[in-house]
This record gives sequence, C-alpha cells and structure tokens, in this order.
Amino acid sequence: MIDATSDCAEEPMTQPFRIESDSLGEIEVSAEALWGAQTQRSLQNFAISDERIPVEIIQAMAWIKRSCATVNARHGLLDSLQEELICQAADAIAAGEHPDQFPLRVWQTGSGTQTNMNVNEVISNLASKAAGTALGSHSPVHPNDHVNRSQSTNDVFPAAIHIAAAKQLKDQLLPALQALVKAFDDKAQAWMPIIKIGRTHLQDAVPLRLGDEVSAWRDQLAQSQIWLEGCLVPLSELPLGGTAVGTGLNTPPGFRHAVAEELSRHTALHFRPSKNLFAVMAGHDGLVYAMGQLRLLRSYSGCNRKCNINYK
Repeated sequence: MIDATSDCAEEPMTQPFRIESDSLGEIEVSAEALWGAQTQRSLQNFAISDERIPVEIIQAMAWIKRSCATVNARHGLLDSLQEELICQAADAIAAGEHPDQFPLRVWQTGSGTQTNMNVNEVISNLASKAAGTALGSHSPVHPNDHVNRSQSTNDVFPAAIHIAAAKQLKDQLLPALQALVKAFDDKAQAWMPIIKIGRTHLQDAVPLRLGDEVSAWRDQLAQSQIWLEGCLVPLSELPLGGTAVGTGLNTPPGFRHAVAEELSRHTALHFRPSKNLFAVMAGHDGLVYAMGQLRLLRSYSGCNRKCNINYK
C-alpha cells in the first residue's frame, strides 16, 4: 500500500504569476515583478516600441514620492511606518536600484499615468517586502492611498520632467560647457600669433588671427552658458500641489511649499511652487524655453564642427 504523502508524490509546481486586481478586473502579473496591475496593463496595451521612460524621470519621481511622504506624515496623513517604508523604497530607486522594474514605454495614455503608477506600485511592493507581506497585497503601503497621497499624475509628471531637466542641466551640461569655454579660451590665447585668411561669401577675404576666430567660439558658448543658467529659473517652478487641475484639491495646508523645500534638500537644487499652478500645469513654457537654448547651443557646436580645425 502506497502512502499518498510518500516521496513518490509530485511536488506542486511553483505558480509563475500572481493575480492582481484593479478597477478593470483581474490580471496576471509575473510573480517576482515589483510592479502591479496598472503597469502590467500598460505593458500589454502599448507594446509598440523599445523607447522606455528615461531613468532620470524615474529618479525624479522617486524624490517626489519621498518628499510627499515626509510632508504627508507631518500632517498625520501617513503613519510613521508608512513614511519610513516609502522613503526607504524611494531612496533605493533614486540611487538606481531596481532599474528592471520600470519597463514602460514612452507611449502611453494621458499625462503619464502609467509611469506614475509604475513608481507607486514598485514603492508599495518594496514596502511589502520590507514588512514581510506578500507582493501585491498593498499592505502596509497602498500605491494610491499612501504613495500617491496628495498628488495627481497631472502635477507629478510635469514636476518630474522639470526636476530631471534642471538636475541634468546643473550637474552635467553646465560644468561640461564651462570646461569647453575654458579650453577655447586657452586656445584663443595660444593661437593669437597664427595668421590665417578669413573668408566671406565662400571666398578668401582678409587676414585675421586664428586666436580671434576661436575667441568668437568661446564667447558664443559663454553666452549660451549664461542663457542656459537662466533656464534654471523657470525649471525650478513646480506644479506640485496642484493635484488634478491646479486647485490643490485633497492636499493639506502648505503642502506645495513644504514639498518644494524637501525636494530642494534632496536634490541640492532650489525648487519652489509656481505662483500660478493652473498656468504651469496647462503649459510647459519653461521646458520649451530650455529646449530653445539647447538647440542654440547645438547650432554653435554644429558650426564649429564644420570648420574642421585640427591645429596643435
């Protein structure tokens, strides 16, 4: 007689999926994935390219989630454990951990809701792992009720673009541009004794010093640097606290100012809420202005490449 519980009995197969639910019903999510139902639906509905949301946007959104959690906790809208778990998860994401958990393409509906929820869901599940609860349980941190508290995609996503653009501009482009201006200044001084023929209308014209020509490139770039630094002013004005349309519905008193202060502390940049949240949410003028200055800088570099100078 064979015991049904003997070694001959087959081991149950590990379920490769878990079932998650949202307002549209149930959906299968990979058992090990840190995202949830809304991210999974976006993956399936917008499987049309390999262009993923930039990591800088994900990092900026993590800073936003952390800052909002801190301010919400001050107002008693989150308990201390929820604040700690959200901040811990957001810090990990901002540090570049779990990059494979943000797989969404740039193609999605609306104002970036799926990416906002992707970040919310990953933070929720990281909190679940830290607390020893099941992935997808939304316990002790819910992606909507806790991670997204006092926020809307409509103010979070444009704020993330502002933060990412300002951070890249301040930390990477402007220092590199400063170094290039310095290099051209050194060459301008060194090449002053070199005489060459200047050209106008595609013909040889009159002599000039090579150092004078290079000084023009230097000063064009230096002026571009000044204009790009000016872009940090409109980029520092955030729509956070406007929630869905700019009214600040469902935010505690002083929320937008407090969140801007928290973001400034974590990013080493200076952010402030826009004077008119309706205006900054309705348009992206600061970003358009910055793009214009970047295109101008690119036009300078394009002209310089055409010169094909190779002097020692």
